[in-house]
Amino acid sequence: MRRSLFSSVLAGLALAAMTVVAAPAAAKSRIKDIVAVEGVRDNHLIGYGIVTGLNGTGDSLRNAPMTKQSMEALLERQGVNVRDANLNAKNSAAVMVTAKLPPFSATGSKIDVSVSAMGDAKSLQGGTLLVTALQGADGQTYAVAQGQVQTGAVSAGGASGSSISRGVPTAGRIAAGADVERETGFQMVAMSELRLSLRNPDFTTSRRIADAINSKFPGCAQAQNPTIVAIRSPAGMDMISFVTAIENLEVEPDGPAKVIIDEVNGVVVMGDDVRISQVAIAQGNLTISVQETPAVSQPAPFSQGRTTVVPQSAISIDEEKGKKLITLGGGASLKSLVGGLNALGVTPRDMITILQAVKAAGALQADIEVM
Repeated sequence: MRRSLFSSVLAGLALAAMTVVAAPAAAKSRIKDIVAVEGVRDNHLIGYGIVTGLNGTGDSLRNAPMTKQSMEALLERQGVNVRDANLNAKNSAAVMVTAKLPPFSATGSKIDVSVSAMGDAKSLQGGTLLVTALQGADGQTYAVAQGQVQTGAVSAGGASGSSISRGVPTAGRIAAGADVERETGFQMVAMSELRLSLRNPDFTTSRRIADAINSKFPGCAQAQNPTIVAIRSPAGMDMISFVTAIENLEVEPDGPAKVIIDEVNGVVVMGDDVRISQVAIAQGNLTISVQETPAVSQPAPFSQGRTTVVPQSAISIDEEKGKKLITLGGGASLKSLVGGLNALGVTPRDMITILQAVKAAGALQADIEVM
C-alpha cells in the first residue's frame, strides 16, 4: 500500500512538472501575412460613361445637362445630329466607373468594374454601360469597360408617391467588365533591392523579420525603421525567387498594448499585453422610472364643468445593490481584468466607461483607441 501511495505521489509530481514545462507556444506568423511588398499593390482606375437601356429610370435630361451633352456628342460620332432636338428621354444615365487594376495584370486580362449614377437617375437596373475608357492617376488609359450593369437591388414606386427599395439601385457592378489595355510596367524580377512594409509597424517585429531573413540568407536584410525592412537578393538569385524563399519564414509579431473601443456599437477589444496596476473598481446602476397614468376628472351633474384629463405620475428609484469593490493587483493580466469586470456584472458599454476611468487614474498600462 505504501508503495502504491509512493507511486501515486511520483506520478502526481511528474504530471505537475509536465504542466509547468508545457507552456503555450508563442503564436508565429508568416512574413507574407504581416508585410506588404513595395510596388505590389492595386492601382485605382476611374472613367466617365453612359448607361443606356433603362426603363424610364434614367436621368432627366433637363436636370442633368452633362447627360444631354454626352448623348449629343455620342450620337454625333455615330453620324446623328441631335443638337437642336428637344431630347427628353429618360432611358440613359451618366455614371462614374471605377476599378482596381491588380499588380502585374497582363494586357487582355479582365477586371471587375463598379458603376454609380451621377445625375437624378432612379435605378440602373437592366442598363448597359457603353464603351468607357478607364484612366489611372497619371492620366493614361489602362482599361476599357463595357457590359450590362448588375445592381442586385429592387426598387418600386406608386403614383401617389409611395416607394420601396431594397439595396442601392443607383450603383451596380459588372463582373469581368473591363479589358486591360496597358500594363503598369513594374519589373520586379530585374530589381536587386526591395522594401517590405509592415502592416502593423513595430520596432521589435521589424528586427525579428530582418533576423529571420538573415538567418537563412546572411546579410540580405536590414530593419530601417518600424515600418520598413530593406532586402537585397543574394548573388545568383533573382528578386522573385528571393521573395518566394523568404515569404514563408515564420516570425513572432509584437506590438504595443492597446485597447480598441467602439462606443457606437459597444465593442471592446483588448490585446493580451494589456496590464493593470493596483486598482479597485466598483460599479453600480441607478435607474429612475417615471410612469404616467392619465386619469379622467368628471364634473358633477349640472355644474357646467368640463371633463378633463388629469395626469398622475409615479416615480420609483432602483439602485442596484450588492456590488462590491473588485481589487486587481499590480501587473494584473488581461484574464484578471476581464474576470474582475465580469464579476461586477458590467455590460460592454459600462466596461468602456470603466476602462476610460482606469486609464485616467493611470492604472491601465495600454493605449486606448476610440473608434
